[in-house]
Amino acid sequence: MSDESRSLRSVYTEAEEKRTAIESSPNSNSSTFQENLLAAIRLYEECVNIANRVALFSPNESLEDIATADLQFLLLNYHIAELILRINGQQHRKANLQRAQQTYERYLKQLDQYDMLGKDDAALLEQYQDSPNTFSTASTVDAAARRDAKIKRFRAEKALKQKLEYMRRNPSVLQNDEAAARDLHLTELAFCTHQTFQALDSVGQELHILSLAPPSPPSDSTTHLPPDARERNGGRSADPSTARLDAPLSHLSAGMRGPLLDTKGKPLRPFTLTSKRQEFANGVFRPDHSLPTMSIDEYLEEERKRGGMIDGGGPQSEVRAQVDEDDVEAADRETMKAREWDEYVEANPKGSGNTLNRG
Repeated sequence: MSDESRSLRSVYTEAEEKRTAIESSPNSNSSTFQENLLAAIRLYEECVNIANRVALFSPNESLEDIATADLQFLLLNYHIAELILRINGQQHRKANLQRAQQTYERYLKQLDQYDMLGKDDAALLEQYQDSPNTFSTASTVDAAARRDAKIKRFRAEKALKQKLEYMRRNPSVLQNDEAAARDLHLTELAFCTHQTFQALDSVGQELHILSLAPPSPPSDSTTHLPPDARERNGGRSADPSTARLDAPLSHLSAGMRGPLLDTKGKPLRPFTLTSKRQEFANGVFRPDHSLPTMSIDEYLEEERKRGGMIDGGGPQSEVRAQVDEDDVEAADRETMKAREWDEYVEANPKGSGNTLNRG
């Protein structure tokens, strides 16, 4: 074993200790957690550089050519990507997502070079490479097929996890059986591959959401204004709220706070004299609703002038003139009209048309 290879193992052991401490930490937002997180990422990246320098993995080799003890180093990029996703800070979130995405991709490509991906995983890798930002582990328009694909992957991942837990609970078997130790490393790689595709699915969705977010406003918009515009602005930063008519009073009076006069009565800032003091005082106890400005009689008189009302209810309400008894024809017409009305009332008794609400 060369010195460089021993150096790789020592750095890898330190990185694993950092990662174990991170996993057991209760508060992921603390500064200590984030410092250990970045330190672990640097250690794993150092391991990757050492492995590349000593050509630990070669595309000309097959899986059988890799020593059992070296299989764990195939997870270096996976661990880096997992830790990158746990870095706090929304300001660089998009860059960290893209960085984790690329690191996951390097992990999968390395496994693909050794033909370590199953048929389904190889198809998912090809699908991811075609469209990284829209990748999904169950990208089908058929809801039933999508559900079946998710259930299938969940069951496979659950079986791998149970196998890993069983093998780790029996370390004595691994120490005495190289085949069992090799099977443990391969099972762990298969489980992490499942986790990788799930992570790539989530990362793609988050990147899509971030792409829809509006761009953040510049910190100081006055730096992009011409000199004359900055002078009109009074040399102050152009706060968007000052351009709103409904902005709070504190925003509208920015730069004009403080007392109006000093102790000697000298004005400290511009102000406006007004003669509406009594009007303002009368409006203090004014009700919230609008008060009437005219009486009902005044309103009706105004409507008559505008022609909006007709006195007497119109010509139909005028008193019918008395029929002249000497006018025989007029008397006959009135008699016939009364007779027709009596016949109509007799033929149509009151209530005969009410067919729905009969008593």
